[in-house]
Amino acid sequence: MKITQQGFTLIELMIVVGILGFLATVALPAYNAYTDRTKISEILVIADSAKSSISDYYMSAGHMPVTTSQANINTDILQSKYIGAIAFSTTSTTATVTYSIQNTTISGDIALVGSSSSNGIQWACNTAATTIENRYLPANCRK
Repeated sequence: MKITQQGFTLIELMIVVGILGFLATVALPAYNAYTDRTKISEILVIADSAKSSISDYYMSAGHMPVTTSQANINTDILQSKYIGAIAFSTTSTTATVTYSIQNTTISGDIALVGSSSSNGIQWACNTAATTIENRYLPANCRK
């Protein structure tokens, strides 16, 4: 009489558990970094309206707006649960909108700086005032 195997051996099960454990230790940190980058991207999408408003004001008035109401910027932090504060400042040639990050595993500020030129305003999102690590910023914002 021939005996056939009925199921898996203990060593086969341990190999599968080991492989799954290894994949989990590699995949979870990568996934967490990915979700943090998407939270920063959400803030940058919200910031696009502020950048457009400032650029429109500059093109029509010929100078930087002095206040948020002149620039028609929404400073309500309820736009996203990841925004802790929104700050706005200008000089004669630049405008800066700074978003403080909250409710994520990372903390810091992302500062969008618009510099005036004859063609309008050129925006940069990774400046000296940005305190978030490069690995959390979208590719177009990395140094």
